Amino acid sequence: MHMPFERRLAIAGTFNIRDLGGYGLADGSTGWRRVLRGDGLHRLDADGVAALKGAGVSTVIDLRRAEELDQHPNPLTGEPDVTYVNISLFDELAPSAMAADDVLYDLYIQALTSRGDRIVDVLTTIADAPDGIVLFHCTAGKDRTGLIAALLLALAGVEDDQIVEDYALTKTYLEPAIAGFVTDAAARGVDVESFRPLLACEPETMARTLAFLAGRHGSVAAYLSAIGLQETSAERLRARLSENT
Repeated sequence: MHMPFERRLAIAGTFNIRDLGGYGLADGSTGWRRVLRGDGLHRLDADGVAALKGAGVSTVIDLRRAEELDQHPNPLTGEPDVTYVNISLFDELAPSAMAADDVLYDLYIQALTSRGDRIVDVLTTIADAPDGIVLFHCTAGKDRTGLIAALLLALAGVEDDQIVEDYALTKTYLEPAIAGFVTDAAARGVDVESFRPLLACEPETMARTLAFLAGRHGSVAAYLSAIGLQETSAERLRARLSENT
C-alpha cells in the first residue's frame, strides 16, 4: 500500500514523533496527519517548533508529571495558535516488584485500572480538539503515549496485530536516545540496572495488555465506555482517525 506520508516526522530534537495514519480499518484506513504520537519536545529549538506548527500541529497534550515539566519545560506552552494541555497520566504509579516477568505490563494494567479518569480526559481532549493535528506525547513516547495510541487505534477499529506493530516501532526509533535516558536517570540517583527494564518495548507487552482488556471488558470500546468516555466523544475520535472524514 502506498504511504503518502512518512510515518516518522524527522524533526531535529525529537526521536519518536509518528503519525497514526495508514493503519487498516474495515472500510479503509486511519487518516494521515490527524493525530501524532511523540516523545519529549523539550529539545526543540525555534526551528523545531516552527516545523511542528508548519506541519499543522494545533493541539499538544503533554502526558508528563509535574516534576518532568519542571526539569524539561515544554516549548509549546504559550505558543501562539497552539492549544497546550498537560494531563499527567502515570502520577504515583510504579511497576510492582512482584511483576519481574514484565514490569511494563504491570504498569500498563495499573494505569488502565486506576487512571480511567485521566485516560478519559486525554481522549476527550483529542475528540474536542479544533481543526488541525493533535500531538500527544510523554518523555520517550513509549509507555504513556503508547497506551493512549493503542486505545485510540483499537477504538477506531485497527486490528490488534497492527496496534502491537505500532507499539513496537518505538524500539527502532528510540535507540539513539537510550543512552541519554540512562544518563539522565543516573543523574537523578536512580539505580540504572533497575531502570533498564523500563526502557523495553517488546510486542508481547502490548499484546498482553490488549488481551487483558478483551478478557476483562470484551473490547477496548467497552472498556472506554466503562471508565466514562461518552459515546459522542468516541464517535468524534473515530471520525478524526478515519481517512473517510
